[in-house]
Amino acid sequence: MAEREDLQDPCVREVIVIGGGIAGLSAAIYLGRAQRDTLVIDSGHSMAKWEPVVENFLGFPKGVAGEELLTNGKRQVERCEVKFARDEIKKVRREKNAFVLKGKRTYRARSLLLATGIFHLPPEIPGVKECLGHSMFFCKDCDGVRVRGKRIAICGANDEAVEYALGMLFYSSCVIVATNGEKPHWSRQHARWLKEYEIPVHTGRIVDVKHRRRKILALEFADDREVKIDNIFTTRGDVFHTELAEQLEAKLDREGQIKVDHCMRTSVPRLYAAGCVTPANCQMIIAAGQGAAAAQAINRDMFEESLRTHSLRRLREAQLEMEETVPEGA
Repeated sequence: MAEREDLQDPCVREVIVIGGGIAGLSAAIYLGRAQRDTLVIDSGHSMAKWEPVVENFLGFPKGVAGEELLTNGKRQVERCEVKFARDEIKKVRREKNAFVLKGKRTYRARSLLLATGIFHLPPEIPGVKECLGHSMFFCKDCDGVRVRGKRIAICGANDEAVEYALGMLFYSSCVIVATNGEKPHWSRQHARWLKEYEIPVHTGRIVDVKHRRRKILALEFADDREVKIDNIFTTRGDVFHTELAEQLEAKLDREGQIKVDHCMRTSVPRLYAAGCVTPANCQMIIAAGQGAAAAQAINRDMFEESLRTHSLRRLREAQLEMEETVPEGA
């Protein structure tokens, strides 16, 4: 049977996906099923690994580990005959009709999808990293329901920290803001809200987090005060992995995320982005949906290009020469 890849430069992939997280795997499934010659380059740093239990992913009523989602996703991608490479791409450039990627090896692709993700900055507090995903969280939309009725500290000193504290009142009556020695720089309106809703603010430096078996027990402050809590949410900030997009001069928004249209196209032709590196709400199920949307756009754009350049005709000519193309009796 004549394959589309047989008629193309074997050194240039149709599509390369950078990132083996939820968005990248979802895109690879769609691209593989669309019969696109696809390679996923994965550095193994997906933040999904941080999540011991994901409770809001459709189809898993008892929750699912982020690691399990990644493992099962990769198996599903491999069934679609998509290849993987373990590498970290450091440089990328455009060259004629291809993107040239350099990591440990050099790769070339006609279309490129960036699913490089995000890194949530944990608070700079001794002893807290062991509690990530167990009693220290980043997202109230994901994990607010897990801390109902608990004693909650919001670590931060900006408007977002105040809004997190206010939002957590839907889950718990016991909420404090801890700035960890940082001078508060929230707005006057946010200060008024803290006073109106009677939310305590602790401005002292946190010197330690007491915990047992990844469960937080208390915050210890520099003035020897100990505040007993059960959970921490942090608003220290995020790092968007946009280095490759910037090398290709793709546009970013004011927050440093890659600008995309509704089909996940960036400002650079044939360059797409999906998942938490875009302005989407950073949720796994949204990342999966964005990956699917990006893959469909890539496939559609490549199909339309094949009609314009008559490359589809070359495939058809090979079919007419090598295969049965008219059903018997037609």
